[in-house]
Amino acid sequence: ESVINIYNYAFEVCLNLDSIIISNGVTSIGDLAFYNCSSLTNITIPNSVTSIGNNAFSLCSSLINVTIPNSVTSIGDEAFEGCVNLKNITIPNNVTNIGNSAFSDCRSLTNIAIPKSVTNIGDNAFFNCQNLKSINVESENAKYSSENGILYNHDKTKLICYPAGKKETSFSIPNNVTSIGNTFYDCIQLTNITIPNSVNNICVGAFQC
Repeated sequence: ESVINIYNYAFEVCLNLDSIIISNGVTSIGDLAFYNCSSLTNITIPNSVTSIGNNAFSLCSSLINVTIPNSVTSIGDEAFEGCVNLKNITIPNNVTNIGNSAFSDCRSLTNIAIPKSVTNIGDNAFFNCQNLKSINVESENAKYSSENGILYNHDKTKLICYPAGKKETSFSIPNNVTSIGNTFYDCIQLTNITIPNSVNNICVGAFQC
């Protein structure tokens, strides 16, 4: 009960660790704290935790459920990268930062909701999420928006992420979009994309379909 921090690398590559109880009072989970704990199936993060470090749960390939409490404000880079069986995750209303590649290669995720508090979504946050069908942003969010489960910036001038698990075969990019990010990675269902004249910037890797 006296533990306040779980430091960097604390349980890194504990390959047979299948469960852990984090006591209420822990405020931070460090970088790579549970990296490649490949037998870990479920974890509940207590209400005292405010930050989840970079790669904190990367390659926890058996992890199915994660409950993130409202106390958490930051989810680090690649925090859940490679959690290929992760099906359920809650992003609470106080999170402001979702790091680069935070949920990349989470191939079992189907839906994700972005609360109004989020002001930064890092590059490739949902990269290679092959079954992700929708990203829904709370309407009061001042930085981001969504339409038909597709992620944009707030004024819809930048197309950020088209979920790879959507089943539609064609997509017409809205006329007000001027920039396309690394948007369509692994969107293997798409056979036709219409790009409007308004687009003046397309990032490298935008159409790795």
